[in-house]
Amino acid sequence: MESPAEILPGVIFYSYLSRERKQKVCFWNHHTLILQASGKFFLETSAQSISMSGGEMMLIGKNQLGTLTKTPVQEGNYETIVISLQEDLMRRIALEEKIESGGKYVGPPNLLIPVNEFLQGYFQSIVPYARSSGATMTDEMGILKVKEGVKLLLLALPALRSYLFDFAEPHKIDLEKFMLNNFQFNVPVEKFAQLTGRSLAGFKRDFQKTFGVPPRQWLLGRRLEAAKFLIENKRQKPSMIYLDLGFESLSHFSHSFKKKFGKAPTEVMQIPVEKIMFVSRNEP
Repeated sequence: MESPAEILPGVIFYSYLSRERKQKVCFWNHHTLILQASGKFFLETSAQSISMSGGEMMLIGKNQLGTLTKTPVQEGNYETIVISLQEDLMRRIALEEKIESGGKYVGPPNLLIPVNEFLQGYFQSIVPYARSSGATMTDEMGILKVKEGVKLLLLALPALRSYLFDFAEPHKIDLEKFMLNNFQFNVPVEKFAQLTGRSLAGFKRDFQKTFGVPPRQWLLGRRLEAAKFLIENKRQKPSMIYLDLGFESLSHFSHSFKKKFGKAPTEVMQIPVEKIMFVSRNEP
């Protein structure tokens, strides 16, 4: 079985690991409801850091970038049940159940769900489909399961009605502030455009006006400047930071770094801190 395994294609997933810690950058197109069956889950976005352990539940908001770290328990596994609350299905639920979004949601984009025996029982009814390769869930059953989960979630947290059923398109946001907070995420420029409420053409046009250079050029330069700072001032090893700064491989990072600064990251690492400080103080 592959991980994550699809219980209901595109909607309900089972993710697991065996004695292996993994970290990756994720983009959530839809609101996502998660049960942590075992192990630890850590989510970091530009605005929040939030974690959960076995038995806890979390709601992740749509249209977000974040770093996800999965950690199995000692001598055990990492397991989650993930339900993607796809917008088409949420619109359908809103129509069928006559649900109005209400006022504007003002809570955090990601939140832990308080302990709730009904929701925990709901997730436990999905676990057999996750752990048994012979069990199958029909589309009809899956849709009913999602509806049940949404109703139980609203029963536990009624204020989420205005969050889950807000179908407005992302509005234009402060591009400069957003990019300075999220430049390290290794995602296509198209995703940055979507998250700032712009078409790709509009994003590139506004970006050029704001930063004076095209997006890809700016992203590479900003990531390299951040890397140089971490290596020189924080003495962090290149092999420990290149992924967090959006580089896909250490070799690509090292080549780009040397091309920009004239020295390989490992060479900069070997320069004594006192010498770096002396040069910085005497630079015009």
